[in-house]
Amino acid sequence: MLLAVDIGNTNIVLGIFEGEDLTQSWRLATLQERTADELRVLVGRLFEERHLDMTGVSGVVLASVVPPFTSTVTEMVRGAFGRETLAIDATNVGLPIEYQAPGDVGADRLVNAVAALDEFGGGARPIIVVDFGTATTFDVISAEGTYIGGVICPGVEISADALFQRAARLPRVDIGRPEQLIGTSTVGSMRSGLFFGYVAMVEGIVARLRAELGGREPAACVATGGLASTIAGETGSIDHVSPNLTLHGLRLAWNRNETTREGGAGTPAS
Repeated sequence: MLLAVDIGNTNIVLGIFEGEDLTQSWRLATLQERTADELRVLVGRLFEERHLDMTGVSGVVLASVVPPFTSTVTEMVRGAFGRETLAIDATNVGLPIEYQAPGDVGADRLVNAVAALDEFGGGARPIIVVDFGTATTFDVISAEGTYIGGVICPGVEISADALFQRAARLPRVDIGRPEQLIGTSTVGSMRSGLFFGYVAMVEGIVARLRAELGGREPAACVATGGLASTIAGETGSIDHVSPNLTLHGLRLAWNRNETTREGGAGTPAS
């Protein structure tokens, strides 16, 4: 079994792969005050609840955008699974990168690109990946399979928190699709602005990216992350929804590092 770990600013997502199949997954809050020992106990309970043998994990691959917490997770992996961790970055993701500073690109964005190319590439079209996370990111991969760059916007939760914190009379609201665009209350108006504002943002940025990329066929657009399915249902700009794109990208990156893993990541910890 391969354990894939995606450490985001808000959540940690763990997935178990048996071959190419994602058979189990969990989502935990990214609480940086947790120690490696606390994580080890928590992960052990998750495996126990689903009757999984921890000794069956033969490799661990990780993408992280929270550097201070990465070492905590790798220490947990050593203690819980007795394995070293393969941390994915621009140097080992197996993807040509044209970014001015490749090391600045988040590992999650890179593995998303790898997975999108594997699942939806192969044609003459570029690919746009939209990831609805703490930030909403738009990543562009050329028709030749090169990561070009993208756009980073505040996530919808960040925008909602900013309204609550900076406007004295505005409350916190849940994010979801309102029944109508025109709000008839303060909460309804906020929900409408947040939800339909993000739909319009996605439509506008995807349209501009497609225009900038040009080509005979418009770029394919793949969405992932928490709001992907909901937003995709409101717009024709998104062609595909892939909820586990990041985990599958980690699996592919693991496979691409097969030769370099020998004696390193995936081997028993000393």
